[in-house]
Amino acid sequence: MLKQIFCFLFFLGINIFVIAQTSHKTVVAVNGDGVYSILRKNGLEPTKYLKEFIELNKKNLRTNNGLLIGKTYFLPLTQKDSITAIKIPKITDSVPTETISERIDTIVSQEKIYDPIFGKDYNPIVIENKKLKGAIYYLISGHGGPDPGAMENYNGTLISEDEYAYDVTLRLAHKLISHGAKVYIIIKDKNDGIRDDKILEVDHDEFCFPENQIPLSQKLRLRQRTKAVNNLFLKHKGAYQRLIVTHVDSRNKNKNIDVFFYHDSKSKSGKKLAENIHNSFRDKYNEHQPNRIYDGSVSTRGLYLIKSTLPAMVYIELGNIKNKKDQKRILNYKNREALAEWIHNGLLVDFDENKK
Repeated sequence: MLKQIFCFLFFLGINIFVIAQTSHKTVVAVNGDGVYSILRKNGLEPTKYLKEFIELNKKNLRTNNGLLIGKTYFLPLTQKDSITAIKIPKITDSVPTETISERIDTIVSQEKIYDPIFGKDYNPIVIENKKLKGAIYYLISGHGGPDPGAMENYNGTLISEDEYAYDVTLRLAHKLISHGAKVYIIIKDKNDGIRDDKILEVDHDEFCFPENQIPLSQKLRLRQRTKAVNNLFLKHKGAYQRLIVTHVDSRNKNKNIDVFFYHDSKSKSGKKLAENIHNSFRDKYNEHQPNRIYDGSVSTRGLYLIKSTLPAMVYIELGNIKNKKDQKRILNYKNREALAEWIHNGLLVDFDENKK
């Protein structure tokens, strides 16, 4: 980004003098360290610096980004660490100061996106790369509006399916956008944003893209979001388009379930999409819980949303809201972040395969 700005300023005839630039700090991985923990120990928020850390250290990372004990790793630069001073002593008379300022602002703004739907703590979105340029995603979190979905009493407080599915969906959207994708969030809440709380307050103010009130009737709700997706799909006909639907299941309290996936029986692309995300989860479980078998499955199901939407799609069940172990998966925001990351990893693979 700075290189782009410097080249632009040079083209305008501006003398640039960089006073100093700080080099990357390093840290040695010890037993028990992971990427998340090593970032936190050094005062870096993983959700903000994870991608940069992986890019800096990819030669010294295991498959699935595990750390090697005893290896030295570079830490990402914070804004404070980076360039300490830039001096611009002269501007040519032929270019007004206002024009230069406006052009610089334009260049910088192209690399960041602000969308209030993600909340103040997750804005702006930094465009890290263009890996997903040309990809279009439709994201639907289950239920919403007058229908909170599955509910459970947790320590005297009601928790609902739609709030946790929505938080994971927002986190996924954030990651997709940061990699250059175009994302349509079909079910939205104007004031929730991404929340790092354990208990996500139940509300009923979600709406359906673009600004439609969600009806009480289940049949009408499903038709409404299906129509929204299909209209957009036809608008972008010919592009790589995928639909991801997220839900939290409700079963017997004793039933602990791994994340599992449905697809349309007639869609080869949908099946491959589900398998790619499933593989991402399997790999991550092998990395983080090597002594435990991952039981998440990929199968077909004839749900209305699966049969009636046009893009290749995957329907994801994130866990059982009534089960204590599954509750840990969705109540801890770090776990919700991991769920979004693992889905995202599968989507990256799927897009790369389709480019070839």
